[in-house]
Amino acid sequence: MIDVRRVAVLREVARLGSFNRAATSLRLTPSAVSQQIATLERELGTAVVLRSTRGVELTGAGRVLVDAGEAIAAELAHAEHEIARLGAADSLTVATFTSGGQSLLPAALTRFAAERPGVEFTVLENEPEDALPLVRSGAADLALVYHFDELPPVRPGDRSGLTYAPLLDDPMWIVLPAAHPLAGRESVTIAELAGERWVHGCLEIVDMLGHYAALAGFEIRTACRGTDYVFAQSLVRAEVGISMIPQIALTAGAQPGLAAVPLAPPCPCRYIGIVTPRRRPNPLTDALVQALRDTVAGLPVPA
Repeated sequence: MIDVRRVAVLREVARLGSFNRAATSLRLTPSAVSQQIATLERELGTAVVLRSTRGVELTGAGRVLVDAGEAIAAELAHAEHEIARLGAADSLTVATFTSGGQSLLPAALTRFAAERPGVEFTVLENEPEDALPLVRSGAADLALVYHFDELPPVRPGDRSGLTYAPLLDDPMWIVLPAAHPLAGRESVTIAELAGERWVHGCLEIVDMLGHYAALAGFEIRTACRGTDYVFAQSLVRAEVGISMIPQIALTAGAQPGLAAVPLAPPCPCRYIGIVTPRRRPNPLTDALVQALRDTVAGLPVPA
């Protein structure tokens, strides 16, 4: 039987990259940490770390153990969270990225509350990379996440203890000043936007847009690298530049001075999904997932 305490020591060594730093974090001596790892390796009959003057690296066996240790720690944290909730009022904690929280979550919570009044909600604003650990540990029951052209953040068969379900494709639109020559078009290609200055509402879009621009034969000229789509659109309205905005983040229909035009392929797309724990189903979580799906089904397409 593998000693989970020694696995916890290995996790800290892997996280910090050295025995000395792990010892400080764990309030042990470096010798004690080294002994714990050595004992673990004797029990397994194989090395779990590679020691060098540059620090410590995991072997293949070490990576397997650290992954297992992360899953165990997440399960224990989830158990602690669930025990704390026993006897308390029904509650749900939702992690969401900003535009998902603005455009999808309010309507879904309203639908949910109409059928299950009295449930207390806590909403955490987090980007996907920060939301996933919250769901894994039990600090959040569900997360709204997104990804672009790459693979989803959770894939079948991984060891994360999480499940990803796609919710909707969120195509990209180009937001322009209303007086722009392309404002009345039914669609626009990336190539037609060569020479424009760009206002970015998400840092992840910068490199991706640069890739598509390179395929079209030009380089992106950046006017602003922001992290908020509403702010980006306000700068477009001020004619600072144009912006590429996911469909659910569009506010052009409610703001005079802006025009939104669909971006024609080849172009990036944002994909939105729901992450939940891969554990015994929670009826409240399931009900909120359904409310989100019903909300998406009723979304209008921007004019």
